[in-house]
Amino acid sequence: MPTDDTSSRQESVLNQVKHTENRRVFLKAGAGGVTAAALIAPGRSQAAAAANERLRVGFIGPGGRGFGAHVKSMCELFKDGRKIDLVGVAEVYQTQRDMVADYIRDKTGTDPGRFVDYRDMIEKQNLDAVCIATPDHWHHKQVIDSLDAGLHVYCEKPMTKTVEEAFDIEDKWRKTGKVMQVGVQSTSLKVWDEVRALLQDGKLGKVLGFQTEYFRNSGIGQWRNYKLVKDMAPSTIDWNRWLGIEEGLAPEMPFDRAVYKQWRRFWPFGSGMFTDLFVHRTTAMLKATGLRIPGRVVGAGGIYLEYDGRDVPDVATVVADFHEGVQGIVTATMCNEESRVNQLIRGHYGTFTFGNGEKFDGFDFTPERRQVTAEGDKEKRSFEPERIATEAVPNTTKAHFANFIDSCEAGDPMMCNNPPDLGAAAMAVVNLGAQSYRKGQVFFVDPESREISNTDPGWAAKWEKLSAARATPNHIPGWKAGDFGSKLDEPDWMKNAGPWVDGKDPATS
Repeated sequence: MPTDDTSSRQESVLNQVKHTENRRVFLKAGAGGVTAAALIAPGRSQAAAAANERLRVGFIGPGGRGFGAHVKSMCELFKDGRKIDLVGVAEVYQTQRDMVADYIRDKTGTDPGRFVDYRDMIEKQNLDAVCIATPDHWHHKQVIDSLDAGLHVYCEKPMTKTVEEAFDIEDKWRKTGKVMQVGVQSTSLKVWDEVRALLQDGKLGKVLGFQTEYFRNSGIGQWRNYKLVKDMAPSTIDWNRWLGIEEGLAPEMPFDRAVYKQWRRFWPFGSGMFTDLFVHRTTAMLKATGLRIPGRVVGAGGIYLEYDGRDVPDVATVVADFHEGVQGIVTATMCNEESRVNQLIRGHYGTFTFGNGEKFDGFDFTPERRQVTAEGDKEKRSFEPERIATEAVPNTTKAHFANFIDSCEAGDPMMCNNPPDLGAAAMAVVNLGAQSYRKGQVFFVDPESREISNTDPGWAAKWEKLSAARATPNHIPGWKAGDFGSKLDEPDWMKNAGPWVDGKDPATS
């Protein structure tokens, strides 16, 4: 499996997380002390950048999600008085391009430039930021091109097509100092920061795992709800440009409306539920726990019902184990929705349960029974169930774009609720899970070099060694609770344990 150049990745996983926790360290660590405001796009003068007191935004690939979420949310924020101008649309489908541009003109009074190739838009429209909503296989190139042009970037999830591409974007982001938001809108819920603080303070004791899901059901097959119309044709769609033939992004193939509009069903362009749906909940769980790059990932599933020509499974599960001693499980089917599993985080002393979806005003703490409490922790334990209130966010998508604008105006990459380090970590979980399913392999990630391998580095042996040494458990990043919830009581009868050496009873020695 190919890996990226690891020479610039010297930080450990925990150092990466601490870097993210300290939201003001980024500009020194990411660009050698160069501030984001000082990084001006090639060909643009300092004066030109300073003249844009309003954020000039262009849209790349505003199809279903790109129009329904990106364009419409930004038009609402324009109406709310935000200092943004929507000045460009780059879209390979002529009908869609004109519809989106006309909508922007009607809602904002600005007639945006209309382009087939996003590179022409970047060159001609004096942009400050772009919003990318193309199929997954284009994300890496378009993000890198935009960052190299000195632009802030909002990129729809998943951040990239592959894990290696995600790590590459994370590196580029740190070096340029530009703002980048990955489009998992639930990360703009305040609850995940609140949960992380509780976990770090030891509310659940040693954190052991998270469980999350994204169940759906459809009578016609998942992603086939995107309608195929006769107007979609080679005469209205630049098919080779959509594929990315010249860039080597996809193989040549005959035009097919289903591939164009329902591309999430096919491996060359997406990874089905792994990257379209699992990435939502996985990103939220990583944000809540502070975890980032997994150490071991395995995926399973199959196409058990939706035999409609698709490549991607309709039942899947990913198991990700982290070096911090935490396991994450992401599971779902696209053919059953009424028996969803709860989203939750488990610890030695209790569980946080969030229910389903992303619109909730609180979560539940369920304590473990008193008998599992370490003697020294009894006085500090909470034994009563508790409902913990949080602030609901009515429109997470709009809030996510507002957060992006705030970050751009402040020139602060770490103000974003879903920056690329978090986006790359989520990709490492869901994409390696998809690859594991397809290849029948378990994948391992080196915490320092980010090298990905299917050769076991001794994962089980590492934990067995810690147990044999009676070691202190590993903890989530930012842990502040010392040994709380991390030690076992030692029963008196364990004094009788141990090997008999030369026939001597260890209990009497």
